[in-house]
Amino acid sequence: MNTVSPVRKQTSFRLSEELISRLQIEAKRHNRSLNNLVESVLMAFVADRPNKTTLAAMKEAETSDNLETIDLGNFRSFIDCL
Repeated sequence: MNTVSPVRKQTSFRLSEELISRLQIEAKRHNRSLNNLVESVLMAFVADRPNKTTLAAMKEAETSDNLETIDLGNFRSFIDCL
């Protein structure tokens, strides 16, 4: 299996000592490095933003008059048949 690691760029930020201390505690609690914890938190922050396709689908769902209603009784029966 050929896996390619993403290119990493070293950077620096100015953070309060208290924040760094709290992050180090959390990293240790989760058995992770400080760098890994911070990168994961930042990635989750930017990943929570829906892309254009998702935003369009959300808008359509909110405004469309052509939405179908699902009969959950029939759906459960269908699932039980599987």
